[in-house]
Amino acid sequence: MHDPDFTLSAGPVAVSPRVLAALGSPIVYHYDPVFLARFRATAEKLKQLFRTQNDVVLMQGEAILGLEAATRALVAPGTKVLNLVQGVFGKGEGYWLRDFGAELHELEVPYNDAVDPETVERYLDEHPGIELVTVVHSETPSGTWTDVSAIGPIARAHGALTMVDCVSSLGGMPLQVDDWELDVCVAGAQKCIGGPPGLALMSVSERAWERIRANPAAPRASYLSILDWKEQWLDGEKFPFTPSVTDVYGVEAAVDELLEEGLENSIARHARTATACRAGARAMGLELWPRSEDIAAACVTAIAVPEGLTDVQVRAHCRERYGVMLSAGQGAGNLVRIGHMAGSARSLHPVVGLAALGQTLRDLGVRVALGDGVEAALEEVAQPESALA
Repeated sequence: MHDPDFTLSAGPVAVSPRVLAALGSPIVYHYDPVFLARFRATAEKLKQLFRTQNDVVLMQGEAILGLEAATRALVAPGTKVLNLVQGVFGKGEGYWLRDFGAELHELEVPYNDAVDPETVERYLDEHPGIELVTVVHSETPSGTWTDVSAIGPIARAHGALTMVDCVSSLGGMPLQVDDWELDVCVAGAQKCIGGPPGLALMSVSERAWERIRANPAAPRASYLSILDWKEQWLDGEKFPFTPSVTDVYGVEAAVDELLEEGLENSIARHARTATACRAGARAMGLELWPRSEDIAAACVTAIAVPEGLTDVQVRAHCRERYGVMLSAGQGAGNLVRIGHMAGSARSLHPVVGLAALGQTLRDLGVRVALGDGVEAALEEVAQPESALA
């Protein structure tokens, strides 16, 4: 089997030649002065993406490592936690919280919906003593997002910390850590940033550090220890363990590209591509998975698979016949996702995804208005950039 011609998945995404070149850089000693400077510089650049003055930690491991590390650092047996669930990753966070001994409270909605901040505020009013609110900003398997700009201040007003999974949103959707009063945010490099999937990117507030220091259950002398990174690297000159030189170079190159484009331009580009993709899917006669476009994320378009087919059939045919790799819903439902992140959130990539999906469905016996869908997407793609303002 050969590589796909187009990777339009929900990440890892295809990376640019510049990132590939950086990943091929010579491997140097991790205490070489050049690498030390570039490691710290990469963290400083990431602060611009997070829109924060907080510490940024680069943990060596895919973003799921950062999510588990942050959860373990913040939670002790008996900690009262409100977990917001609107999809697979939110639900998974709840399993961790229960395993780590938290007193778990959950607000859960169907996986095509989004948690309402007003509901969160009412719950916190009615359940005093909640110490932590955990939330997924962009629930990638469902193609939905949550308004953490409202939830952060609500949690802060009730004396609770926030832990945000922004794995797929950073760099492609609005996220303002400091202005939104968010305490711990965990992102991945392999989504909208367009980097390799080898680092967990984390912003940590001083309020969060205070809690972590005071938590006897927080990992120490461990691969999962955020506190080791704080004490040994952020406040010192020593790595807790050997970081991947090449992954850091790859992430730095991806972040440089994004900052040169401009964060706001990147966010607008992702929104524009998502609009085109959703317009094409609707015009084709397909049903979007999110219950409304108001809660549809800008990094993927989730589309319900027509009755009588499975996502496995659709994705396999699309890749084998047309060379286009799409994503499943990872347990969110019978759906497929066209990813538009980083390099795939530009030009005609959404049109390619829609055309391949539409013809696949035709091949499998579903009547779709393929031409209408492609035309609708092209009309959006052809809009002047000023139309986004």
